Amino acid sequence: MKIAVIIVRILLGLLFLFASVAYFFDLVTQPELEGDMAIFNEGLAASRYVFPVIKTLELLCGLAFVSGFFVPLATVVIFPVSVNILLVHLLLDPAGLPVALFVILANLFLAYTCRNHYRSLFSTKIQNP
Repeated sequence: MKIAVIIVRILLGLLFLFASVAYFFDLVTQPELEGDMAIFNEGLAASRYVFPVIKTLELLCGLAFVSGFFVPLATVVIFPVSVNILLVHLLLDPAGLPVALFVILANLFLAYTCRNHYRSLFSTKIQNP
């Protein structure tokens, strides 16, 4: 199990690192989008802040996954991004669905392995010091 966690953590981290570095340094030419996906992407790009914020989170969480530091925090922070990646590819661009499924399943797997770190988040009352 320990080896599986390391492999999944590093693969997910490298995926997020590559996606963010490629965005910031414009390393990969973007494919021509069509239909609803093009409209959706244009809307996000028009906001001028969504992509830089998402890619910054991907960079930081990717570094956390690859280095092994702050993995429980990175798993929680990147989860909404993973859900949106899945929903976009499920509803708008099915061609990217295999990668989206890997991202969400890897994130859920890492969250499961870090479940002991989240126990205090689900307490019903705050504990006074």
